[in-house]
Amino acid sequence: MEVLIGDPITTCLSPSVYDIICNLGFQLRENCDINSIVTQNGEVCWKTITDCVSYTESEQGLDYWGSVRLLGPVCEAVHSHFLSLTKGQFEIRYAPWFQWTSFPELFPEVFDALESLQSPAISLSLMKLTSCLERALGDVFLLIGKECPFLLRDLLASEELAQVFSQSVMNVLKVFVGSPCGLNLRNVLWHGFASPEEIPPKYCSMMILLTAGLGQLLKSYLQNTKLTLAHRSFITLTNLEDLIVFPDVTYEVLSVLEEVMTKSAFILKIMLPYWEVALVKFKSHRFADCAILLLTQLETGLRNVFATLNRCPKRLLTAESTALYTTFDEILAKHLNDGKINQLPLFLGEPAMEFLWDFLNHQEGPRIRDHLSHGEINLHEFSKETTNQLLAFSVVLLLRFVDEGLLSVFKVLSCEESIRVWALLPFPEELTREAVRLEDNSETNGCHSLITKMTDELYHHMPENHCVLKDLDHLPTETPTSDTPLALAPRKLQPCRCRRRVRRRIVLEVLVVLRSIGKQCHRVSSQVTVASELRHRQWVERTLRSRQRQNYLRMWSSIRLLSPVLSLILLLIALELVNIHAVCGKNAHEYQQYLKFVKSILQYTENLVAYTSYEKNKWNETINLTHTALLKIWTFSEKKQMLIHLAKKSTNKVLL
Repeated sequence: MEVLIGDPITTCLSPSVYDIICNLGFQLRENCDINSIVTQNGEVCWKTITDCVSYTESEQGLDYWGSVRLLGPVCEAVHSHFLSLTKGQFEIRYAPWFQWTSFPELFPEVFDALESLQSPAISLSLMKLTSCLERALGDVFLLIGKECPFLLRDLLASEELAQVFSQSVMNVLKVFVGSPCGLNLRNVLWHGFASPEEIPPKYCSMMILLTAGLGQLLKSYLQNTKLTLAHRSFITLTNLEDLIVFPDVTYEVLSVLEEVMTKSAFILKIMLPYWEVALVKFKSHRFADCAILLLTQLETGLRNVFATLNRCPKRLLTAESTALYTTFDEILAKHLNDGKINQLPLFLGEPAMEFLWDFLNHQEGPRIRDHLSHGEINLHEFSKETTNQLLAFSVVLLLRFVDEGLLSVFKVLSCEESIRVWALLPFPEELTREAVRLEDNSETNGCHSLITKMTDELYHHMPENHCVLKDLDHLPTETPTSDTPLALAPRKLQPCRCRRRVRRRIVLEVLVVLRSIGKQCHRVSSQVTVASELRHRQWVERTLRSRQRQNYLRMWSSIRLLSPVLSLILLLIALELVNIHAVCGKNAHEYQQYLKFVKSILQYTENLVAYTSYEKNKWNETINLTHTALLKIWTFSEKKQMLIHLAKKSTNKVLL
């Protein structure tokens, strides 16, 4: 069975939505005088902005496309204006007008993001800004109304806000954040549709100015009506301890996540910068920022899996104004709109679905994404424990979409790191010359010569990009079992179920042997470390007898050989694991020969475990054992029958 690597997804925006966000606001190239938009004192000239809003012929509806086109130069002027200011100038001129929100300290941060010119930071800032604005507008609504609408679009369409700010001003906001017919910046970001490069920074600048302008209009309204604006209290997430299922995320887990992010088919490459920034935010204790990015990207990734499993690729894209977006509600539902069973819950399994439901949808749960996106949570007080759970779940989810061989590679790399630590093991300086003399023999020199030749050979096979599935086009529609690779081809590419079983069996058979080799190397590494530290302590305490002293010297000489040998073997099996599916290209005889070869390496490592144990202490014997093993590896490598050799013949596909 073959899985062909498809073209990478370049956008999650439908053609129409992409056009209105990325192109339409740049069509008019006329320069707009900033002084006609905002005064030197920071007062917004609303008429200049509202005059750019177009209406349909009946003047009862908004012409969203015409409005975005006319507002483009205004946004450009505002963006250039903000970039020309220092942070101090920005705060002096505009800070007073953000006090009407419940999170005024956010806006200097957004200004910093604009100056950084980093797309992911600007998108994150825009998400936080829109949620802050929604919460603040809800507070204003309650000056007059009784029950605040849950959705931002309903809030912007309310008579109450039009009474405070005017209908023309509300129409401007509808163009930017209040309707799927317009830019709809809030929804395309919070639901994970827009990649960092697809959000023009000038729209973030414009939202800052609009928020300041609303603050100015509100001040006048409050002065005229003698009313006082009251902010609703933030929501406190309770009973979170009942939802903790993962241990704390350690630096080791973070390093695994950093490694797997670039290899997991769950993450769209266009969205990778969001994941990278999420890790940065977690490390710098910005837990709310990390959670926001993770939530939007979990929705993006799960939507991709949902669309693949249910064979509805168009659901990956933002919907037009005539259809609903595919959001968490649809992604996690038991049934599709047409009544068919949603394959995603079957694929993810009950534990993953329970986690997602508990955190996102359950009415008695924290419903984190809802509360964050509607500005109901104090970002400064967002708990580390909550983000910890999201991050740990993300690691588990990403690993499910990594080629099975690569999972073993991570363990191999961990073992290789422990072997490199041998160089730091203590050894008496006065014994060094004697230990070097013991190493100077023909067998040891022959081993080092073979190691050098084979290492040079293997480095020619180091891949620029590991062989992983680049998309989710070939996910199974049945529930995966423990022995089923997660990236199976669709049935149309499976000519024979019996043949598929055979291929899966031989892949797993080799996988078990290669993993066992890595496990034995790890045991050798642990034994060497313990033995070396024990002997050094005995040397320092002067409790070594003469025979033990000689054994210590032989051990140290052996270690200096075993270190590069085991590193070589780990490099070899790592490369074989990366290309493990190439084993299916061997005929029966070739396969048996290959299996015999890898089992001989396993036998060598098992013997090393025995020889380096505290009971045996056969350090001299390890040299002869190693020389024999290296000769076998070199002889087989010369036949060009390792998986790294076969994979070169088929670089454009992954064999399962």
